[in-house]
Amino acid sequence: MVDEKEVARVVATPAAVELIDKLRAEHGDVLFHQSGGCCDGSAPMMFPQGEFMVGSSDVKLGTIAGVPFYMSESQFEYWQHTQLIIDAVPGNGGMFSLERPSGLRFLTRSRLFEDTENAWLETHPVERVVA
Repeated sequence: MVDEKEVARVVATPAAVELIDKLRAEHGDVLFHQSGGCCDGSAPMMFPQGEFMVGSSDVKLGTIAGVPFYMSESQFEYWQHTQLIIDAVPGNGGMFSLERPSGLRFLTRSRLFEDTENAWLETHPVERVVA
């Protein structure tokens, strides 16, 4: 029997939560989009809500520190069996990501879900964005 405890597809480290809180205080409502582009690698990018349009090719993985977290559906198909762990480490953020001037950057780490977590996730699909 699968434990009914919710399984988070995306979580944040304390360092990431601290940076998220700081950026939310400065910029207001924000969102994350897991980049799959060539220039910024596969960095989690933070944007003011309304300045980055999520669309029907995106899925919502969850919310971290009160901030919605999205990625493209095609990228999700590849990463669906992993939990994304968002961290904040020294360095330069993505070119257009809000943390860039802070001296820190968001970084995605991951771990494979266990069998019981995968079973729970199969019955709790991601939220598809409706454009």
